[in-house]
Amino acid sequence: MRKSNDPKLKSWVEVPKGSDFPIQNLPFGIFKTNYLTAVAGVAIGNYVLDLVYLYEKGFFDGIGLPPGIFNQEYLNGFIGLGRKKCGEVRERVSELLRSDNDELKNNIAARELALIPMEEVQMKMPILIPNYTDFYSSEEHATNVGTMFRDPKNALLPNWKHLPVAYHGRASSIVVSGTPVRRPKGQIKPPDAEVPIFSPSKKLDFELEMGFITCANTELGSSITAADAEENIFGMVLFNDWSARDIQTWEYVPLGPFLAKNFASTMSPWIVTLDALEAFRVQGPKQDPKVLPYLEYQGKKNFDIELEVAIGANGKETVVSKSNFKYMYWNICQQLAHHTVNGCNVQVGDLYASGTISGPGKGSYGSMLELTWNGNNPIKLADGSERKFIEDGDTVSLKGYAQKEGVRIGFGECIAKILPSL
Repeated sequence: MRKSNDPKLKSWVEVPKGSDFPIQNLPFGIFKTNYLTAVAGVAIGNYVLDLVYLYEKGFFDGIGLPPGIFNQEYLNGFIGLGRKKCGEVRERVSELLRSDNDELKNNIAARELALIPMEEVQMKMPILIPNYTDFYSSEEHATNVGTMFRDPKNALLPNWKHLPVAYHGRASSIVVSGTPVRRPKGQIKPPDAEVPIFSPSKKLDFELEMGFITCANTELGSSITAADAEENIFGMVLFNDWSARDIQTWEYVPLGPFLAKNFASTMSPWIVTLDALEAFRVQGPKQDPKVLPYLEYQGKKNFDIELEVAIGANGKETVVSKSNFKYMYWNICQQLAHHTVNGCNVQVGDLYASGTISGPGKGSYGSMLELTWNGNNPIKLADGSERKFIEDGDTVSLKGYAQKEGVRIGFGECIAKILPSL
C-alpha cells in the first residue's frame, strides 16, 4: 500500500467530516484567484494547495521537476511526466500535509500563502483535451435503450459483448463544472410528421458518466495492451455527456450522434488519480462470451465508486439516480486496449468517457431517458413539478465518491444549469 493511501493518516489541515478531499485523496486541478492567474493546485479539505508556491520555495527539490511545470493553465505538461513522476509529487504533498510533519505546518508564512480557501478560488478546465472518445460500456444502459427502441428479446446488438463500443466526440465543447449549458437546436422529426422541423430540443437529457485521462503520447501504428493500460492513465473525473434525444433519434442513422451530443459535455474540475483509488478496486461483471485475447486482463480493474445525480429546480434539489461505477461491463483497461489495438495513437490529456452508467434497478439508471422511460413515466421533483426531461432553468449535479475503512475519496461536483436556446 502506498504511504499516501494509509487510512490512518491525518492532516494538520482541518478536513471536515464527509469531505471529498481528505489527505488520502489529493486530486489535482487548475485554479485561479483575484490575484493569481491559472495555476496547478491540490485539494485538501476546504482548501487548495498552491503547487507553484511549493515548487518555488523548494518543497519539491530532489524530485527532478522541470521549471514552471505547475505555472501553466493546464495540467498536460505535468501529467505528461508520467504516472510514476506524478505519483512522487502526490507522495511528497502527502508528506507535507501529514499531522506529524512540521515542514509546512510550522512555517506560518508559507502555510498562509500556500493554502487558499476554496471559496476564494475559481476552478478552471484542468486539461487541454486533444481528443475525446465516448464509450457505451454499461450493459444495463445498453439493454434499457435496446429494449426501448428495438427488440426487447434482442436488446443488445450482436457486437456489444465482444468489444467496447465507442465513437469519437468533439473535444472543444467540453466545459468545466459550473459553466452554463445552452439548450441545443436542430432537426427533429415528430412522430406524426412527414418531414422534420427545426426546433430547440424538447428532450434534453443528462448522462451520468465517468472519464479517464491518458498521460502518455504513443506512436501511430502502436498499441497499448490491457496489462499496460493503467500506466498510461493519470486519473478520473465525473462527466455529464448531455444528450438531445429527439435530435439524436432523427440524425443517428447511419453514422451515429452528431448535433445531439457535440453542443456540450460537463466535466468535474478535480482529477482523482488512479493511485488514490487503489483501495477501491473490485471485480467487474462476469464477461460472457469469453473475450478475445487482446481484451483479457488480470486482477481487479473495476472501481467501487458511488454515483449520484440530482436535479435542482426553484431552489430545491431532488436526487433522481444513485448508481455505481462498478457496474461497468467493460473496464478502463479494456477500453484503452481496444481503442489502440488498430494502431490509433493517444495523446497526453485525451479524455475517454465511460458511457452512461446504469445499475440493475430503476433508481440507478443514469439518464432521464431510462428513468422516465422516454417520458412515459415522469419524475416528481421536490418543488412539486414533474420532469420527463431536463427543462430550462434546471440545474443538474453529479457527485461521486469511494468509501472504505473510514476514508472517503470524492470527486467534488460536476454541475451545470440549462439556459434557454437563443
